Amino acid sequence: MKLLFDLFPVILFFAVFKFAGVYAATAVAIVATFVQVGWVKYRHGKVDTMLWVSLGIITVFGGATLLLHDETFIKWKPTVLYWFFSAALLFAPILFKKNLMRALLEEKIKLPDPVWGNVNLAWAAFFAVLGVVNIYVAYSYSTDAWVNFKLFGATGMMIVFIFAQAAMLSKYVEEDKKEKP
Repeated sequence: MKLLFDLFPVILFFAVFKFAGVYAATAVAIVATFVQVGWVKYRHGKVDTMLWVSLGIITVFGGATLLLHDETFIKWKPTVLYWFFSAALLFAPILFKKNLMRALLEEKIKLPDPVWGNVNLAWAAFFAVLGVVNIYVAYSYSTDAWVNFKLFGATGMMIVFIFAQAAMLSKYVEEDKKEKP
């Protein structure tokens, strides 16, 4: 359910694009992200920083797309978001002495400190590459192909990466279970 909730604006963008084009889809994605933030605020009282960042980026890039009637801006939106995530993951340990992936996942899995560093770097690299792939698709293929990639390709890449990470980290889960009587 969390994955579907996180993909809510993307799914709506995809659906509206297929029936009404990129500009209507962009407007719907902006509204959907505002609704998403409102819902999280209403249900949990606090909105994660990354969701605020996503709202800001979709508002700026989506707004530029609508105001300038140029779909290039909305095509750059995922890349800017992915590169922001990558930079945050890379610079948080340096600037704030905080491993963001550890902060996000340490309640779910126990890992040695060096492994947390590798997990953080792997996610930073993944988001950097995903940003490059998005731009490649945006400039090399039709807008329709880019929209399909945005929902299916990027999401598929994310799922494959998560499963690969889970497989690599599974040995630590097994070790943790063996240590508990």
